[in-house]
Amino acid sequence: MTLGEPPAPPAAFRRALETLRPAEVRPEIELEDIPAPQRLAPYSGAVGASVYRDDDELAVGRLIMLFDPEGQRGWEGPFRLVAYVRADMEPEMTTDPLLGPVAWSWLTEALDAHGARYAAVGGTVTRAVSEGFGGKADDPVTTEIELRASWSPLDEDLSSHAAAWCDLMCLAAGIPPLPPDVATLHRRPARRDDPKVP
Repeated sequence: MTLGEPPAPPAAFRRALETLRPAEVRPEIELEDIPAPQRLAPYSGAVGASVYRDDDELAVGRLIMLFDPEGQRGWEGPFRLVAYVRADMEPEMTTDPLLGPVAWSWLTEALDAHGARYAAVGGTVTRAVSEGFGGKADDPVTTEIELRASWSPLDEDLSSHAAAWCDLMCLAAGIPPLPPDVATLHRRPARRDDPKVP
C-alpha cells in the first residue's frame, strides 16, 4: 500500500461481497451491479434487479450489504442486509387488509426456504396509489407495493439471502416460486436493446 491509498477492505467483507450476486437466477430476473451507499457503514456493496415478463418490467429492487467490523446498534454482528422491492399491483389487491402481512411473509418464508440464517429482521410494507393532475390528468392511475426490510445475516456466505431476495422479487411481481426440484437457468435474459435473432 502506498501513501494516500485507502486500506484494502477486510477479507470477511470481500468474501461476503463475492456471494451477494446469485450465480443462478430465474430467466425473468435481470441483475446489475449498482453503487452502494457510502455513509451507512465503513464498507458496502449492492446489486440491483428487475423482473420482466416479455418486455414488461414487473418489479424492481436492490439488495445492499453493509459491513462494519465493530457492528452497529440494532445489528447482531458485523453485517447488515437492506432490501428494497417495488412492484405494480392490481388496484383491488392494494385494498386487501392482509396485503401487508402476506407481503412480509414472502420475505421471511423465502429466507427460511433457502436456509438463510438471520436475526434482527424488520421493515415496512407500503401501498401507493399515484393519480395525475394538471398536465398529467390523463395519466392512468397506478398502484404499487413497496417492501423495505433489513436483517443481520449470521454467515459470511450471503448466497442464500440473495436467492431469497430474488424469490421475493418474483413473488411481488406475481410470479410464483419454482418448485424445489426445478433448476434455474444459467442464461441471461434477453435485454430490450439486444439485436433480434431471426
